[in-house]
Amino acid sequence: MNDSPLTLMAVHAHPDDEATGTGGVLARYAAEGMRTVLVTCTDGGCGDGPGGVKPGDPGHDPAAVALMRRQELEASREVLKISHLEMLDYADSGMMGWPTNDAPGSFWRTPVEEGAARLAELLLRYRPDVVVTYDENGFYGHPDHIQANRITMAALAMTELTPKVYWTTAPRSMMQRFGEVMREFGGQEPDPAEAAEMAEIGLPDEEITTWVDTSAFGGQKFDALAAHASQGENIFFLKMGQERFTELMGVETFVRVQDTTGAAVPENDLFAGLR
Repeated sequence: MNDSPLTLMAVHAHPDDEATGTGGVLARYAAEGMRTVLVTCTDGGCGDGPGGVKPGDPGHDPAAVALMRRQELEASREVLKISHLEMLDYADSGMMGWPTNDAPGSFWRTPVEEGAARLAELLLRYRPDVVVTYDENGFYGHPDHIQANRITMAALAMTELTPKVYWTTAPRSMMQRFGEVMREFGGQEPDPAEAAEMAEIGLPDEEITTWVDTSAFGGQKFDALAAHASQGENIFFLKMGQERFTELMGVETFVRVQDTTGAAVPENDLFAGLR
C-alpha cells in the first residue's frame, strides 16, 4: 500500500475501447474517489473516417482520423471523469490480417519489450492498486488487444509491482442475450459462422471471478460511447438507446489473474481486499 489514493489503471488498445468494456468501472470508481488512469496504446487511425469512409478506401486519411479520434477520446474521458490519460501513440494495426498489421510503427509489430518498457514507466509513476486489460486473445482476437495484454503482463513483470490484475471478459449467458438483442435491432440473423464465433467469446459464467454492478453509471457509459461519434457505424450499442443499453451492459465482468489480498471470489468489487 502507498500514500497515494487507491488507483485503477486500464490499459486499452484504441480510443473507444475504454468505454465499451470498462466505462462503468471507470465512472464508478471515479465517483467513489479513486484515481483512474487510462492508457490508450494506439492512435485509432484504422477507424472510420468522415462519412464512414473505410481504411484503404479513397479519402481515408489515417492521420486525420487519429486526430479526430483523439478529440473524441478527450470527450469520453471528460464524461467518465478519468483522472489521467496517457497515450502511447502507436499506429493502429487494424484487424487481424490487414496489411496495416505490418506497417512501420504499428503496435502489432512493435517488440513487446519496447512497449512494456514504456508502460512500466507509467506503472511506476502511478503505482496502481488495480490494473485492467484484455485476456491473451484480446477478447476477440484483435491484434492490438492481444498486444495490449502482452505489454501489460510484461511490464508488470519488469516492475515487480503486485496490483490486483484483471482481464475483461463477458459471461456466455450475456453473449447469448446480446445475440438476441443484435437480431432485434439489426433485423437480421447472423450467419452460422458469426453465431459460432460469438458463442465462443467470453467465458462460462462460473469461470468469471468478478461481477461489478455499474448500472448506476449506465448513462455515463452510454454517453462516453456516443462521444466516439465518428465510429458510430461500428458501435452497435448506440442503436439500442440508453435504457436498453444499461439493462444489457450494467454489469462489467472480469477474471482476476493476479492478487495478493486473498479476497474471496466471486467478488463484486475490483478493490475488494484493498479498502
